[in-house]
Amino acid sequence: MNTVLVCGLIIAVVLIALLLMGAPISIAIGAASVLAVLPVLDTSAVFLTGAQRTFSGISVFTLIAIPFFILAGNIMNRGGIAMRLINLAQVLTGRVPGSLAHTNSIANMLFGAISGSGVASASAMGTIIGPIEEKEGYDKNYSAAVNIATAPTGLLIPPSNVLITFSLVSGGTSVAALFMAGYIPGILWGLFCMIVAFFIARKYNYRSTQHVTVKEGFQIVWQAVPSLLLIIIVIGGIIKGIFTATEGSVVAVVYSLILSLIYKTIKVKDLYGIIKDSAVTTGIIVFLIGVSSFMAWVMTFTGIPEAISTLLLGISSNKIILLLIINVVLLFIGTFMDITPAILIFTPIFMPVCQELGMTAVQFGIMLVFNLCIGTITPPVGNILFVGVRVANTKIEDVIKPLLKYYVAIFLVLLLVTFVPAISTWLPTVMGLMG
Repeated sequence: MNTVLVCGLIIAVVLIALLLMGAPISIAIGAASVLAVLPVLDTSAVFLTGAQRTFSGISVFTLIAIPFFILAGNIMNRGGIAMRLINLAQVLTGRVPGSLAHTNSIANMLFGAISGSGVASASAMGTIIGPIEEKEGYDKNYSAAVNIATAPTGLLIPPSNVLITFSLVSGGTSVAALFMAGYIPGILWGLFCMIVAFFIARKYNYRSTQHVTVKEGFQIVWQAVPSLLLIIIVIGGIIKGIFTATEGSVVAVVYSLILSLIYKTIKVKDLYGIIKDSAVTTGIIVFLIGVSSFMAWVMTFTGIPEAISTLLLGISSNKIILLLIINVVLLFIGTFMDITPAILIFTPIFMPVCQELGMTAVQFGIMLVFNLCIGTITPPVGNILFVGVRVANTKIEDVIKPLLKYYVAIFLVLLLVTFVPAISTWLPTVMGLMG
């Protein structure tokens, strides 16, 4: 039997079996990689190479940005930033039908971008805005659906840890270019969901009774400016070359800490818990990156990406059909696998195919992350879906029906990202980050 086929089947079967048994994703990836390469290399060489590849996978300077952005996000999550951004979003939405739902959407985009976590956004916004919406007469399933549908936008709008991870796996794609490329797709995701929310709200006459005066509006905007400056300082500094993405992550930590201390929403004694939580999350992600690097090497060594590429290109010569197939596969993968391991595993598989079809690394990265973000709000493993349902105090089966309309809107944006390169590449090109 063909060696490539044997190794590929071992990876697929072992990985799926261990995940179904409830094994941690990093353990599943490591075990599948070791077993897949055993038919080709002797045992001692497998474990030696595995250790070397795992260590080299995490010995990358760019990776330092991830723990610092995680720490900055945790500080922001506990630093009272969410309420200021919600108030700002409410000023922006005014009194249009479903204004609180639009407030939720905009706040998710802003807070998600600052915190870098869709789960944190869904939790914070659902907890704060949800009760207000219920008081105003909004159906809680409608409110939960809006919150869940727009929470992943912060994973596309920079700064984004998953885009940094993709940059690493793809062989050094510009982080600055990826950051700029994420803006338009992330904003379009949020806007399309807001359009759906608007028509539903108009149908059921969901209108806010709250009114903000001009003076109050200016005060709210002024209070939110320091929080928004984080995005401008970090992203602007990276784009202008003042500092790297890694240095920018440290700036984000220092700025968010100073801001939270000024607001007096975080005390010095709280820092231990925040740093501890960040360290645990970082450890999980870094170990995952390490074992995924080993898996990537195993697949390259056994020729699996080339075989899959040949198979896909042999199915059809039609670019549209091939890209649709890749999207369907990624959407399916995203329903049961977390974003980070999925990026690590499937970038080396699908990126060569998409580049063969004329897609740039930047556009592919955004398309990949977009697909996987949809998985975070899709059963059976969508973590944002479960968090959004929990904070809304409702049931998944009750939320899925109103969510379907948002899925349609999000899929339309995905098609735009896939087949209109300018959606992803125009902004980084204008900024001089792409040729």
